[in-house]
Amino acid sequence: MNAAALSLYIVFAVAAFGWRTWAQWRRTGDSGLRLQAQPGTIQWWSKLAFIAALAAGLAAPIAGLAGADPLAGLDNAYIHVLGVIAAVVGIAATLTAQWQMGASWRIGVDPSERTGLVSHGVFATVRNPIFTAMTITAFGLSAMVGNIIAVVGFLALVVALQVQVRLVEEPYLRASHGEAYDSYAADAGRFVPGVGRLKP
Repeated sequence: MNAAALSLYIVFAVAAFGWRTWAQWRRTGDSGLRLQAQPGTIQWWSKLAFIAALAAGLAAPIAGLAGADPLAGLDNAYIHVLGVIAAVVGIAATLTAQWQMGASWRIGVDPSERTGLVSHGVFATVRNPIFTAMTITAFGLSAMVGNIIAVVGFLALVVALQVQVRLVEEPYLRASHGEAYDSYAADAGRFVPGVGRLKP
C-alpha cells in the first residue's frame, strides 16, 4: 500500500499544484500563487502547517517503504481499500472544484486583490470544496499508509485548512464582497452542504 499511496500522492501534487498552476498561468497570464505572508501572522502560521502537512504526506509512504509500521488497528485490508477509494475520489473532486473556480483560483490570499466571488457548480452548496476534497484525499492516503507520520500529517492539514478558512479567507471575502458574500455564506456550507453557514 505504501507504494500505491506514494504514487497517488505524486499524481495529486502534480495535478493539483503543478498542472493547475501552469493551466492558470496559460489561461490568465497569472500563476494564481499568493504565497507571501508576513512572518508571525495567522496566514503565515497556516501556511507553515499546510507545508508541514504536505511534507508529511510525502514522508509517510516513504517511511512505510523503509519499514515504518502502521499504527495498531490501521493495518487492515478494508481500511486500505477505503483509503484508495477516498484518495481517488478526493483527487478527482479537487481537480473538478479547482477547474470550476476558473480565473478566481488562488493558492493563498493577497488582501489588496479582489477576485470574483465563485458561487456556481459545486460552490453553490459548499464554499470551500477544494479544501474538502483535499481533506478527503489526505484521509485516503493516511488510511492507506497508517503510520504515525501519515496520521499527524492529516491532522496538521485539517488544522491548517480550518485556520486558513475561518481566520484568513472568510474575513478577506467579507471585506472584499460585503453583502454579496454574506448572502452566499448564509446559504452555502463551509466544508459540507448545510454546515457552517454564516449569519449575515
